[in-house]
Amino acid sequence: MYLMYECTNLVLAQIFTEDIFLMSTNSYKELLAQREALEQQIAAARKAEVAGAVQKIRDLVEAFSLTQDDVFPPAKQKQKRETGSVAPKYRDPATGQTWTGRGKPPNWIKDQDRSKFEI
Repeated sequence: MYLMYECTNLVLAQIFTEDIFLMSTNSYKELLAQREALEQQIAAARKAEVAGAVQKIRDLVEAFSLTQDDVFPPAKQKQKRETGSVAPKYRDPATGQTWTGRGKPPNWIKDQDRSKFEI
């Protein structure tokens, strides 16, 4: 009797699992079909609205005799900073090495009075 109950539960569980799988598969397929239909509707609506927008733009360009530079002015070029070299301010009397005073100080001037090394 227990074996029969166990087999019945197993069969019911298998049927239930298959039903859920079929339901979720059908729903998934239906959703994919709906998505495809929506994407087609979106593409058609966009195409229609773009055509209308382009026509409005053309009408405005013609009405105001606009040129390409009026609508799309040339991009302003960024001014480049002048990055010239800086004259050295400090010199090592022993080696003749120089340092501008910018950046990390070299070892020969580190932790010393800089006025001794001024050029």
